[in-house]
Amino acid sequence: QVQLVESGGGLVQAGGSLRLSCAASGRTISQYHMGWFRQAPGKERDIVAATRYKGGMTYYADSVKGRFTISRDNAKNTVYLQMNSLKPDDTAVYYCAAVRVGSSWPGTGVYEYDYWGQGTQVTVSS
Repeated sequence: QVQLVESGGGLVQAGGSLRLSCAASGRTISQYHMGWFRQAPGKERDIVAATRYKGGMTYYADSVKGRFTISRDNAKNTVYLQMNSLKPDDTAVYYCAAVRVGSSWPGTGVYEYDYWGQGTQVTVSS
């Protein structure tokens, strides 16, 4: 079992930045692909970014390319999402997710991940 806890969300003005963290426990994330998803009110939960288990390979949704950066520190068992140039459309609950190595890469669907955090709210004001 992998337990995931997100932090770092909050209220920020458009154009600002936030850094989300996802701290894992129970298992080392070095054997897991990790992803960030987000869900706005009334909308589906969509992939934002993902990082392959060894790092070095990343995936980004088109809507965040060039603005968001996903990274991982396997030694600290933590995944990060650096979000720059935030827009009101980025407002959502952001979730961290994990799936064990052996699954397809990149996993972009919610059904492809086995473990989820509780989410952290990001609100971008205009």
